[in-house]
Amino acid sequence: MTEDPCDDCGEPVSDALSRTVQLAVDRTQIDAQRLCPDCFADWIDRYQHEMGTDEGSSVDIDDDDIIVD
Repeated sequence: MTEDPCDDCGEPVSDALSRTVQLAVDRTQIDAQRLCPDCFADWIDRYQHEMGTDEGSSVDIDDDDIIVD
């Protein structure tokens, strides 16, 4: 089992505990981050806050703005 560092905090994290967050546009990978459980939880919180997916919030976007692959 390897213990490579988390891309956010730099702490060693085993493969079994790490999570990878990938960003792809038109099937081309733009970014990938290997995160420890704490940094992954922080990433989810930031995503929910910035994308307006927190419970009770709403975001006005047209269907044309949403792309699902």
